[in-house]
This record gives sequence, C-alpha cells and structure tokens, in this order.
Amino acid sequence: MILYLASAIVLLAFLFLYIHLAERYQIFDRPNERSSHRGVSIRGGGIVFPLAALLWFVSHGFALPWMIGGMLLVAAVSFADDLRTLRGSIRFLVQVIAVSLMLLQLEFLNLPWYLIIPLYIIILGWINAFNFMDGINAITPFYSLVALGSFLFLNHRQTFTSPPLLILLIIAVLAFSFFNARRRARTFAGDVGSISMAYLLAFLMISLVAAPGRYEYVLFFIVYALDSVFTILYRLFRRENIFRAHRSHLYQWLSNELRWPHLVVAALYAVVQLLINVLTVTLIRLEIMNLKVFLAIIVVFCLGYLVLRSMVDKRCRKPDQV
Repeated sequence: MILYLASAIVLLAFLFLYIHLAERYQIFDRPNERSSHRGVSIRGGGIVFPLAALLWFVSHGFALPWMIGGMLLVAAVSFADDLRTLRGSIRFLVQVIAVSLMLLQLEFLNLPWYLIIPLYIIILGWINAFNFMDGINAITPFYSLVALGSFLFLNHRQTFTSPPLLILLIIAVLAFSFFNARRRARTFAGDVGSISMAYLLAFLMISLVAAPGRYEYVLFFIVYALDSVFTILYRLFRRENIFRAHRSHLYQWLSNELRWPHLVVAALYAVVQLLINVLTVTLIRLEIMNLKVFLAIIVVFCLGYLVLRSMVDKRCRKPDQV
C-alpha cells in the first residue's frame, strides 16, 4: 500500500512538473482542421504511463527487462516525435525492434516464421490503431482503465503477470485522467502515452492469452479494432491516403459532426468494451465459449458497428472533411 501511495504522489507531482515545463518550452498540441479539439493543450502527458512501468521495474527486482527495454525505446522515440516530427520509417523501425524485444521476453521468437510474421503484423497494427484512436478527451484513459481493470480481475483468478504492474499502471492512468478527462483537457497523451500504453496492453494481452490458452480474450480489444479496421476500409473505398491524418473514425463523427461531448463519446466506447469483456469472461467461465460463439460475437458486433456507422453517416451533413 505504501508503494502505491508513494507512486501516486510521484506520478501526480511529475505530471504537474511536466505541464509546467511543457508550458515553458511550448510543447503544445495545436488544433488544425483535422483535430477534434479546439483549444491549445499540453502534448505528451501520457509520459506517466512508461514512468509507472519503470517504477514497477525498479521496485520489483528489474523483472521483465526485455519488455521494459522495448517499452522505453518506443517511448523515447515517440516522445521525440511529439517534440519534433520524425520520419515514419524511423518510427516503424523502432517499433519493430521494440516488438522483437517483447517477443524475446515472451520467448516467442523461436516460433515458426508463419506464426511470427502474423504476430508482428497484429502487434504493430494494434499499437498504431491505439495511437490513431487517441483523438478526443478521455478516450485513452477510459479505454485503458477498462482493459487494465479487466486484466487485474482475471489476474486474481490465474496469475499471468505482476499485480503491482497492473495497479501502478491504473494509478498512472487515473493521474493522467485528472488532467485529460475534462471538457477542456489540460494535456493529451501524445504519441509517448498512446504508443507506450498500446505496447504494454499488447504484452499483457499476449501474456493473458498464452497463460490459459484462451484466444477469446482478444475480444477485450474489439471496440478499438472494429473502429480502426472499418475506418481503414471506408477510406480505401473512398480512395483516400490511409496514412494521412483524417477525421473518419466513428468517434470523430460523433464528436465533430454530431457535436456529442467528448466525455460522453469516450465513456460510450469504454462502457461498450466493458460489457463485451464481462460477456467474454462469463461465457468462458460457463464453458459456453468456443470458436463458433467467438465468431458469432465478432459478426454481431461488426454488424452492429456498421449499422451505427451508417446511421451516423446519414445524420452527418459532411461525415468526413478531407
């Protein structure tokens, strides 16, 4: 308990200090025509996420060194990108190295190449999808809290990772929420926050899936996955450059075109994902979950997402401003 209290104080103090320094050195997130916010905010407040993992690393015997090393590597490059835009090739190369360190920690690098390659694609896709979803106030901390809380609940039943790591990350997200989950955010996570959190969540998910051998737990990420995949397909259908900034995600339509409050949209995404997590855990516990049920859940939510997106599209006078 003392560790958690001290960590909460350290993380909050660090955030206050970071915001002060960011204002002094003008580390700002300035809105443009593709942004979902209007006021100038501090960029990079999500730096407390890798800091929390680093606190755990130091206080718990330097465990999981390869994973922590990969996280620090991707966090450092992402923070540099927040300060000054880096070339995409540099960011991608660093992410590949970081994922390699993660897989080394998990002892997965000895898997056959036909399993390793899809694993790289999935992890890198998840990291960048999570980063793209960080576009409105509170969506990153709310969604992260649902994921971390679900992991913590399952970890009590079958240990697959360090409980203090999960708790320290939750504390960091709560500290960040104090500054971000507002009508007008004081700070945004930045690439350093969103990519670091995505990296950590990917590691935790793989650890969870590998422990009991239940692939169905990937449904814990289905809301972000659906919005990311269908947004890419939507933009490809419109022959847009999918690597350019845009406002085509469903959450962006809800926030920008329908003018829903950011906190409402963020809470909606988090609550829907929480309900899916509860359903997934319940079906597994009742031994009802199997491949057919798993695929049926995906199909149902895909159809539900498409129906909702179509309804929102019709209500939007200009669903995408490119």
